[in-house]
Amino acid sequence: MSWNRIVFTLLITIGFATSTGYAKELMTISEDELIIRGILADEYKAYESSYQIYKKLFDDTGSEIYLFKEATAALLGRAHIVESIGRLKLWDKQYPNKLEVRRLLIPLYLTARQVKNARIEAAYLLEQSTDPVDLDLASNSYLYSGNFKRALELLSKIYETVPREEVLLRMTAIMDEFTDEREKAIQLLETHRRMNITSKDVYLRLLLLYQKEQDIDGILEIYKALYSQDNNEQYLEKIIDAYMYKRDIDGAITFLETDKSRNNILYELYKIKKYFSKALALVDTLYKEDNNSKWIAEKGVLIFENSKDKNDKNMIKSVISYFEQAFKLGNDDSIYLNYYGYTLIDKEVDIKKGMRIIQDALVQQPDNTYYLDSLAWGYYKKRDCTKAYQLMKRVVDEEGLEEPEISEHWDAIRQCK
Repeated sequence: MSWNRIVFTLLITIGFATSTGYAKELMTISEDELIIRGILADEYKAYESSYQIYKKLFDDTGSEIYLFKEATAALLGRAHIVESIGRLKLWDKQYPNKLEVRRLLIPLYLTARQVKNARIEAAYLLEQSTDPVDLDLASNSYLYSGNFKRALELLSKIYETVPREEVLLRMTAIMDEFTDEREKAIQLLETHRRMNITSKDVYLRLLLLYQKEQDIDGILEIYKALYSQDNNEQYLEKIIDAYMYKRDIDGAITFLETDKSRNNILYELYKIKKYFSKALALVDTLYKEDNNSKWIAEKGVLIFENSKDKNDKNMIKSVISYFEQAFKLGNDDSIYLNYYGYTLIDKEVDIKKGMRIIQDALVQQPDNTYYLDSLAWGYYKKRDCTKAYQLMKRVVDEEGLEEPEISEHWDAIRQCK
């Protein structure tokens, strides 16, 4: 029979044959073809077909390799479990003390929910073998029976011999959920990630444990490690969120200064901390990135805020030029209109123009108390005390007097005659 014909026959079998019908069909096929069909059935994960093939091969030849493959197919297909247990036990009576039988009986018993029998087989296996694979297999029977300490003890022995990630993840899951050893689990995971090349699964487990412990520093360090591996924007956002949660703005600044991928956020943090010199050094870079006229207006703000002498005429002239340039380029953001208008009023450069600019800002946000405060200050500078008082009282009624500038304006306007 050609190879293509064999594959075609197998695929038809996988798709349509019943267990009974297929078993009858196998009666007429040669051993060599059965072996090929078995190999293909395994490859295509056709476990029912695989089970029937190896069952037939074992019955015909009595070769243990086919019995073990039959049992393996039963396990993978989660069918014929009890029958496979019985056939393995019969073989064990005839040929006792074979570890492969124990290795198959343990998962078969567990699948059949015969946990006590699985534990008996596990105990026997542990008497005969210290191989990590056998320790791993035996640990499952203790997990199923709820003996988490014993399961953890076996897994720890495996990990000490072969520090495999999947074993560590199982250990730390048990520590977290069943043995109340979350802190130790974190220590093991941290040691592992520092000494080995690790997958994302280790980092995600650490994140889970740190979140349960509400350990923001731990969460932050893991997101940093993840971000260093693949520069995922989501990790960067989590890093910034963690710094903000900690209220560690300087820490966020230090990180972003090194990372250099979020200059817009770095700029805002500079402003929050009033690091105006650093912000000034960055603003031109931001303008080059997107040619947004807002950065020209921002430069005007920064020059004023960074100045030690707020009445320096050359400085004020420079501030005015940047605002005018920004507005000519189409920027009409009410924040900058108010800032510029207030500067013209407060420094008595051009009070009328300043008030017109603030009224433009109020068109966009008519109830903004900061803008109303600026306009009230304009009326005060013009000695229109009644209008100044009316506007300022509205501001005070809404905002109170906690902000120093509002309190200062209110005191001055109440004395205005």
